[in-house]
Amino acid sequence: MANLKEIRTRIASVTSTKQITSAMKMVSAAKLKKAQDAVLQLRPYADKLSNILKDVSDSCDNITENVYIKPRPVKNVLVVVITSNRGLCGGFNANAVKLVMNLAQNEYNNLFKTNRFKIFCIGKKGNDMLKSKKMPIYQYRADLVDKPTYARIEDTANDLLEWYKSGEFDKIILIYNRFKNAAVQILAEEQFIPVLLEKEKEKKRGILSDYIFEPQQAELVDELIPYTLKIRFYNAILDSLASEHGARMTAMHKATDNASELIKELTLSYNKARQATITGEILEIVGGAEALKG
Repeated sequence: MANLKEIRTRIASVTSTKQITSAMKMVSAAKLKKAQDAVLQLRPYADKLSNILKDVSDSCDNITENVYIKPRPVKNVLVVVITSNRGLCGGFNANAVKLVMNLAQNEYNNLFKTNRFKIFCIGKKGNDMLKSKKMPIYQYRADLVDKPTYARIEDTANDLLEWYKSGEFDKIILIYNRFKNAAVQILAEEQFIPVLLEKEKEKKRGILSDYIFEPQQAELVDELIPYTLKIRFYNAILDSLASEHGARMTAMHKATDNASELIKELTLSYNKARQATITGEILEIVGGAEALKG
């Protein structure tokens, strides 16, 4: 059994750790509220924009000829993975990196072996983890996940659109954590470009879409598709940020609870060790007194 000094030192150490994790939990909870409000406010707008695009595409004959929709042979793939700049958020970053590795080793293994599989890391932790695994990093941005705004993210979204339009990449995939609630984050893998449009029958939807186009429909679609993609990209980053704070808050909550349990166990061990020490000292005194009587 450890001596009393060692147990006291461990109790003090765990108590200090508990104070830190508890403080981090409160900070994450405060940041989560702001990030959650941002993503929940944008999500209906992004969804409605996507629905309008689907409605317009149903009545547009040549929409499949649009550069961002028309599929082509996949010779080069770019995976955009969104992680955090800081750790201590459970499996938030590790799960995203694991999915990237899985794509490289399975679905796009041939492209990976021929150096035609590239990764765009948004967030320091994902970049560090993938770099340590010798994965092909195409670009890296750490500033986009700290206080993201549409103005800052639009430039990066324009780069993605231009890389696809120029033929540098034939497919761009988004990997990020979609926010559901503070305790649940859903790892998402989405095809960003080319855009996948699901044809929906009006009878099933029960809605008749009646639009008056100004300017012409084709011109409107050419403007609508890039803008929709930019909003999707912005929404993915906001989702990831809210998920990060939720994951960190949950992780720190569990760490605080574990620290409390450990303190209880150490305190019990300390009391047992102290009781054993006192009992031993009493026995020595009684034994000494008996020896003097003899």
